[in-house]
Amino acid sequence: MQTNNYEAIQISNQNFKKIEDVLVVEAALQININNAPFTVVMRTPGDDFELIRGLLYAEDIYKDAVPLEFEIVKVEKNNFCIINVTIPENKLKKGYLNKRTLLSVASCGICGKQKLEDLSHVQQKLDHSFIFNPQKIESMFALMKQKQTTFEISGGSHAAAVFDENYNLLVLKEDIGRHNAVDKVVGALINSNKLKQAASLFVSGRVSYEIISKAFFAKIPTVVAISACSTLSVDFAKEFGICLIGFSRGNNATIYSKKQ
Repeated sequence: MQTNNYEAIQISNQNFKKIEDVLVVEAALQININNAPFTVVMRTPGDDFELIRGLLYAEDIYKDAVPLEFEIVKVEKNNFCIINVTIPENKLKKGYLNKRTLLSVASCGICGKQKLEDLSHVQQKLDHSFIFNPQKIESMFALMKQKQTTFEISGGSHAAAVFDENYNLLVLKEDIGRHNAVDKVVGALINSNKLKQAASLFVSGRVSYEIISKAFFAKIPTVVAISACSTLSVDFAKEFGICLIGFSRGNNATIYSKKQ
């Protein structure tokens, strides 16, 4: 369930009216790895397995192509859920061995990083030949908006969409959190064995470092946002070789970083 109905009072021209409003659901998801608690994510329920798969990939915990075994341990009425994922010990990568504790909330930027050096450990740039055509932005966001059913109902969810080099939509996911939506699309592409087809990532909100890092690890060379970009996102987009475009509204957009 991605939305719930709530009673509220609407104020319009100093008039008060009781209404039933539709709100996007935000609830806790506890992720266990091999039956041991690992992290808690505040997310919109739905596509939880894809969310976990994408998060484990972005955090350098598990990157093999072999599908994972998920088990729903508990589900409560408030949408709190515990899911256990089984990963062979010899397949757990550096992100797990560092024993970081990630408490991820819907508006979070960088969660659980132990030290600043963790933000700049990657030296290489993406090796790709794709050159994004900015003239495609308006039609791509228009298609994306058509698919945002939760936002259409509630007005409270973010979306992430991934397109291939021919500007065809591969996948779109929604969530209360921008970075959760990105994890969901990456996880879905991994599960469908289409991650290598990803050429551009579109997000419905602003871009922080977190979004750029997820795009980098997924090897997606272009990130396009409908809203602003942070200083750190621009700095790392340039360092990672990612084309970064923000403030994409209608025929207007701002290019902060491009393929050299």
